[in-house]
Amino acid sequence: MTTSSPPLRTTPAAPVTPVLRGLPLLRLGFRPFYLGAALLAALAVPLWIAMFFGRLPLSPAAPPLLWHAHEMLFGFAAAVIVGFLMTAGKAWTGLATPRGPLLGALVMLWLAARVAALVAPYPVYAVLDGMFLPIVAVIFLNLLLRARNRRNLPLAGILILLSVSNVAFHLAVTNSLAISPLGTLHAGLALIIMIECVMAGRVIPAFTMSATPGLKLTANPKLEPITLLLTALGLALWVFAPPGWVTLVALACAAGLHLHRLWHWQPLVTRSRPLLWILHAAYAWIPLGLGLLALAQIAVVPVSAGLHALAVGATGGLIIGMITRTARGHTGRPLKPSAPEVMAYALVMLAAVLRVFLPLLSPDLLPLSLLGAALAWTVAFTLYLVIYTPWLMRTRLDGRDG
Repeated sequence: MTTSSPPLRTTPAAPVTPVLRGLPLLRLGFRPFYLGAALLAALAVPLWIAMFFGRLPLSPAAPPLLWHAHEMLFGFAAAVIVGFLMTAGKAWTGLATPRGPLLGALVMLWLAARVAALVAPYPVYAVLDGMFLPIVAVIFLNLLLRARNRRNLPLAGILILLSVSNVAFHLAVTNSLAISPLGTLHAGLALIIMIECVMAGRVIPAFTMSATPGLKLTANPKLEPITLLLTALGLALWVFAPPGWVTLVALACAAGLHLHRLWHWQPLVTRSRPLLWILHAAYAWIPLGLGLLALAQIAVVPVSAGLHALAVGATGGLIIGMITRTARGHTGRPLKPSAPEVMAYALVMLAAVLRVFLPLLSPDLLPLSLLGAALAWTVAFTLYLVIYTPWLMRTRLDGRDG
């Protein structure tokens, strides 16, 4: 007679707690760069307004108008782009992106350039600022090549072109290159809009479908590349060609295609979801801005109307929408903005309306336009700083790394 041994009792393995290394602020690129961008947005615009109205005797390295435009593009928007790519790149490739000391060094280089623009000799500012984007471009391109991630190589290419346009700006300001500094800034804005067009085409319909049960949005495989190519052509003509009918037609056609693209994404279903409607509302400024640039080709409206529609409405709106949504997701928080965050969305849209349309009603309204838009913009990004600074400086709510 044999006896069987009692069955072995196994206890479930305890969940493995990830080892969290380093300061939470330096664990993923979105954390320091989103904070830095919001801080710059909240400080630089009031500084510019004070300089414009002669209330602040400050002389930045570049002339005040060029400093303002440059810092909004290559300081503010570039920081958000870098923070996003240094975060999304990890998910796209499965490889580690800069963190810890390396990420801290990149942030300090970006910050040093912002400070140097106000207190240092121009060559110091130019060198510090000119180094940042090429270094980031090399890191991002190397990441994609190692992972054989061909889909995102165009983004790396645009980042390289953005680096070139920034260096060209500094060479133009110092008269080392016989081109207009404004032209290089227009090129920078055009490249940023192209990044937004690519990324919006991925995230806006995906976010809309995930939040709307049963909704199916399928991109037109023929129309999508045509939309992007015609946008690139129209913007390139705007930057490099003299005003004329060819540029007008290209920009107008691109505007129409973006309007069709947006309508296909069914923006009306997002009315009760602020995290979605801000992205749809901001994207609507792209066809509007392209349309205004088209009209500027025959002097119906000033170029500044289309430029600020793209810079404040589209870029500012997409940025405030993305830096709230992605920061909430990557810190383990629910994707439901608070009332102050929704107010920030509305304020950025108000800033765009005031900056674009008031001067179109009457040139005499420009001072009111500048003051109102600056106030709305500054309050919006100050709200972001108040809410998100503690979150971005702490470990995720779920205890995970990142």
